[in-house]
Amino acid sequence: MAPTTTTDVNKLVATLINSNNVMIFSKSFCPFCTKVKDLFTSLKIAYKSIEIDKLGNGKEIQDKLADMTGQRTVPNVFIGGKHVGGADDTFAAHTENRLMSMVSPPTDKYDFDLVVIGGGSGGLAASKEAASFGKKVAVCDFVKPSPIGTSWGLGGTCVNVGCIPKKLMHQTAILGQSIKDARPYGWEFSEEVTHNWATLVAGVQDHIGSLNWGYRVALRDKSVKYQNAYAEFVDAHTVKCINRRGKETTLTSDKFIIATGMRPRYPNIPGAKEFSITSDDLFSLAHCPGKTLCVGASYVSLECAGFLAGVGLNVTVMVRSILLRGFDQDIAERIGTHMEKHSVRFIRKTVPTRIERIKEGSPPTLRVFYNEGGSEKYIEVNTVLMAIGRDACTSGIGLEKVGVKLNEKNGQVFATNEQTNIPNVYAIGDILEGKPELTPVAINAGILLARRMFAGSNTQCDYVNVPTTVFTPLEYGCCGLAEEDAIKLYGENNIEVYHTKYMPLEYTVAKRDAADCYAKLICNKADQERVVGLHILGPNAGEVTQGYAVAMKCGATKQHFDSTIGIHPTVSELFTTLTVTKRSGEDVEAQGC
Repeated sequence: MAPTTTTDVNKLVATLINSNNVMIFSKSFCPFCTKVKDLFTSLKIAYKSIEIDKLGNGKEIQDKLADMTGQRTVPNVFIGGKHVGGADDTFAAHTENRLMSMVSPPTDKYDFDLVVIGGGSGGLAASKEAASFGKKVAVCDFVKPSPIGTSWGLGGTCVNVGCIPKKLMHQTAILGQSIKDARPYGWEFSEEVTHNWATLVAGVQDHIGSLNWGYRVALRDKSVKYQNAYAEFVDAHTVKCINRRGKETTLTSDKFIIATGMRPRYPNIPGAKEFSITSDDLFSLAHCPGKTLCVGASYVSLECAGFLAGVGLNVTVMVRSILLRGFDQDIAERIGTHMEKHSVRFIRKTVPTRIERIKEGSPPTLRVFYNEGGSEKYIEVNTVLMAIGRDACTSGIGLEKVGVKLNEKNGQVFATNEQTNIPNVYAIGDILEGKPELTPVAINAGILLARRMFAGSNTQCDYVNVPTTVFTPLEYGCCGLAEEDAIKLYGENNIEVYHTKYMPLEYTVAKRDAADCYAKLICNKADQERVVGLHILGPNAGEVTQGYAVAMKCGATKQHFDSTIGIHPTVSELFTTLTVTKRSGEDVEAQGC
């Protein structure tokens, strides 16, 4: 029964406000009250509400609220016993990212609500997103120098020794080809064209430096504490941090995100670490690499081989087994064929056995031994680039003290929805077992994880149909399944592959060899020919692939592609006009634009 005296009403209002973290005084017919309750429901925030228009003492309650707050209208919202205001005030708090911190104030039990270990793209994204919800956040980032002493600033692999410098050096090679193409288009010049490695490296490193600084400013603007220190777990809520000078500090936190990424692997052979480099070193190498041997057939190896050959260097790739493991093998072999036709030599089915330095210098002269046909052979080069894979940076950070489960073979972290077997320890990015090792994936996963941690979201990172591009001389863009994987998953009879070779219009006047440009769609016949794989080999493949990835996320079928009008004359329009199937055996040779 509702209280009737002033004392009873005062007690009721006080009890409701103090016993419910979120208390809403509402009226059943008020649309603004409904919007506020819908907001809390969407954020999965528990709340208590009473409809004062349905209570016999509703007027007395409203009078009491007016006396307390100066607000007579509804909704009248209280969080944590404190008055927030009406609908406008509540939505303003949400828009300004203050609402969640009011509902769940930063803890005083630990130094931080969240500590992120690793300052790469994923870790930075997660830390800034968490801070936007009013949480106390710290980022610990420390780069151990490579064996030859290369180190770098904030931003992780992608920014410093991965995507960014790689794409810029790939562009260098494209410009070199454009110079060759220029004369047939009417450009006349007589000067000898040469490439200056030092100028390239200086330009690339200047850009990277500006990004490093920008990341530090962004953390400062979000009030994220940055520590350039190596973090190691002491227990599930504590890490010790050691900076470059050896000074040790301790941080405690309610939650942790491990985002330490991966580093290049070296083979266990004499001279590997002493005389070779990796992608950690190449993009800031002070001297021109000269004659180069790229060991491995990963995308890193082929990309580096491609742009080094593109600036006029003698390049050889040593391949243990197959090209581009994990990618469509039909496309992979086409890439290899194209690179061989454009001055990159391949040594197949072998690995180096030892490396010796036979002459000092910048660059030096190295002799790399390997076995071929039962006999020992060697190749003399100036630079050996190891690109045989990468290992997760999960050793030496105290995970065994916490009990986080790892894959013993590769050191990657087992996690479900980015949460490890230790409830307050999470992991994102390349160190996750079985997930795509791509920067945009880490960023997306980090942002969504922070929202689930601190903003009541339940949206998970979608690891299906993730588009990517390999920046070999002829770029390779893909989304979805490789052809062999689609056949394995759905059965050969249920897969239809539409494909074509093509001639980019830009190649015609320059009389470029276009025999290797190729595109294909892989469709599941049992599901209305839904497109389950898209692959393109040719110029600007990444730009082409991104848009079609959106279509595949929406479940696009071959009919959707066919009914879309292409943009002419572009490479991308090919996917709207494919008619020839592999099954038919019909000719798909390039016919021109």
